[in-house]
Amino acid sequence: MQFSEVATGCVLSNSYFRPKMWNGPIEKQPGCNFAKLRTVLLLDSSNMSRSYRIRIQDFKVALSEEKLDLKVLRELCFSGIPFEGGIRALCWKVLLNYLPLDQMIWDSFLKKQREVYSQFLKEMIIQPGIAKANLGLSREDVTMEDHPLNPNPDSKWNNYFRDNEVLLQIDKDVRRLYPDMAFFQRPTDYPCQLILDPQNDYETLRRRVEQTTLKAQTVDRNRSGVTNVSSPGKALNLYPSNEYEVLPSGCEAHWEVVERILFIYAKLNPGIAYVQGMNEVVGPIYYTFATDPNNEWKEHAEADTFFCFTNLMSENRDMFIKSLDDSQCGITYKMESVYSMLKEKDMDLYMKLQEQNIKPQYFTFRWLTLLLSQEFLLPDVIRIWDTLFSDQDRFDFLILVCCAMLVLIRDQLLAGDFTVNMRLLQDYPISDVHTILAKAKELQGGS
Repeated sequence: MQFSEVATGCVLSNSYFRPKMWNGPIEKQPGCNFAKLRTVLLLDSSNMSRSYRIRIQDFKVALSEEKLDLKVLRELCFSGIPFEGGIRALCWKVLLNYLPLDQMIWDSFLKKQREVYSQFLKEMIIQPGIAKANLGLSREDVTMEDHPLNPNPDSKWNNYFRDNEVLLQIDKDVRRLYPDMAFFQRPTDYPCQLILDPQNDYETLRRRVEQTTLKAQTVDRNRSGVTNVSSPGKALNLYPSNEYEVLPSGCEAHWEVVERILFIYAKLNPGIAYVQGMNEVVGPIYYTFATDPNNEWKEHAEADTFFCFTNLMSENRDMFIKSLDDSQCGITYKMESVYSMLKEKDMDLYMKLQEQNIKPQYFTFRWLTLLLSQEFLLPDVIRIWDTLFSDQDRFDFLILVCCAMLVLIRDQLLAGDFTVNMRLLQDYPISDVHTILAKAKELQGGS
């Protein structure tokens, strides 16, 4: 007997165990024996818990092997990864090709990677012209050969000012990362001591942004000759009133850590630098690692996130490079691939979108480049990424997911006009990601 076919006479829907066609409290539905129903609910909950515990045990067995079997791990992860015990964070590190399959070398590997990241901090978060004045050191770093007005393109100062342009864009984006949740505004339990230690000559990027926006003021003069001087930070709404509390000295918010990761990535990858939207890709990875229940791993969330993000972007970066848009690895080809697959799976729907001149770039650009991170709530994004990361051809499966999203609302799209359909596609109505992933798997199997 299916759970929805309870002998009490109640027919239950799949969501929240609510009776169909009944809007009142479940226990007051006519003809419903609540005592029996409660027993069934408890038994089902117990069965679900038992099944979930078995699943966790399957993961533990797979992750206990001296050399991980990637095929077995991928099969397990495809259906979702448990958060308990830090299983998800660990699996993501393996699936994103960060952790090697041989567990015997994990300790030495991680130590080396985290030392490398620490070196990146030392080399790239330093401001030229800043010395340890409080220790009585001279300003030997400011010379006639390299001063703020030096026009030499290789000047450290020239690079510094150029970096500030990138930093301002990163700062603007990370401050508004997942504004519907407080996590990124809260202080991290493991602030970067290298940056925050007053004995070091490094400063936080937040302070660097504040200094840049204060110094580079905007001057406007009206027709009467009245001059108005304002800060670009205020003009660009970088610092909305009371939206972000200033944390006590020695603390830093999670968004500041994300900012540092993106800034270092931009410095190390000048060919792509920073493109708006990368913050939406790194955010869920950092959140997953920074909430790891294992404190030994959680402490190094910043470094581990940086390398996992870098690996993911090595597969995805071509979609962020404008000059490659029309190449086979560019975003235009990927967007057209969604429509090509839709044409194969549902010709009627494909023709409807073509007739209404609804081009794939109107909505799939964001879906593909940001891996659907702006279409769903963060927990649902993470669940989708469990499946995406576990698929050997993760970006091909992403195209399947996008196609599934279209097929699942086909009736609405076939009935709607251009305006209605654009609203549907830009504000996707289905929130049940399990249904979407199941449909994507079905489409994959039917190909």
